[in-house]
Amino acid sequence: MNDNVILEAAGLKTSFFVKRGGKRFELRAVDDVSFDLHRGEILGVVGETGCGKTTVGRSLVGLAKSSGGTVTFGGENILAVRQSRLRAIRLKVRMIFQDPYASLNPRRTIGDSVAEAGDIHNCFSDGKQRAEQIARTLDSVGLDPSFAGRFPHELSGGQRQRVGIARAILPTPDIVIADEPVSALDVSIQAQVLNLLMDLRKSLQLTIMFISHDLSVIGQISDRIAVMYLGRIVEMADAGELFSNPAHPYTQALIAAIPKPDPSSRISADVLRGEPPSRLELRDGCPYSDRCPISRDICLSQAPPLQTSAGGRLVACHFPGQACFLTKQESGG
Repeated sequence: MNDNVILEAAGLKTSFFVKRGGKRFELRAVDDVSFDLHRGEILGVVGETGCGKTTVGRSLVGLAKSSGGTVTFGGENILAVRQSRLRAIRLKVRMIFQDPYASLNPRRTIGDSVAEAGDIHNCFSDGKQRAEQIARTLDSVGLDPSFAGRFPHELSGGQRQRVGIARAILPTPDIVIADEPVSALDVSIQAQVLNLLMDLRKSLQLTIMFISHDLSVIGQISDRIAVMYLGRIVEMADAGELFSNPAHPYTQALIAAIPKPDPSSRISADVLRGEPPSRLELRDGCPYSDRCPISRDICLSQAPPLQTSAGGRLVACHFPGQACFLTKQESGG
């Protein structure tokens, strides 16, 4: 593994089993996903609800049991280690959860929640050091140290999410997986939390995987972006390149759907036609073919592999780079 790569996923698969009509079906939430995390970067993972992006994050920390592939961190495949070793690895790979209300125990004080991982792994020499580190961590996320004695119901949504971030960085990890950390917050609070994560990335030398359904939020914080659709990565590129020249039709649709104040720059038609197909009834070919405006016969019969395209980006499309949508001005609308 390259020295600049801190974590590498190869052929990651995570499936769930559901019953329908008395029969048991496999639902492939993550289907052969491969990527790497570069040390010190923020990798954005984006896609519609249900695309598998959260399951990828949960699979990396063992909260969702993977059915195939490898995840290499520190020279180990963390999907194959014993539970005792996985618990130790979780000190280095931490997670910020989407819901700041449900992710905190209402019966524990904020200080106890922030120090929980350190308590479990005996990271504090005594009560004084524990209190000092709790106070220092709360201060680093923009909360007064006096909050340590409060309970979750006494805090606002934004404050609770800051507590969630504090809990993820004590003790300091190598990687933080942030699962939709701002989706439940007001827009003004979202900006503050995004700025906080970027500041912590620099001060603590963190590597962050930032998961979101909102491409405009992803664009503000990410160095690279991976676009997921139906459990697969369909495009991955540097953030600037992906926004300026999206290669996959689905990426183009997501970018075109971002609200724009200038009417002439808005698209002339619906960008995401229909709904994603059922994962239990997936057919051969490209999974996006039913919704793609440039779909052709080959798309219906052959699934395109994720391969390197022009400029070094990764894209899974038989016709990468072909423009799919016109603005109202371009179409004469």
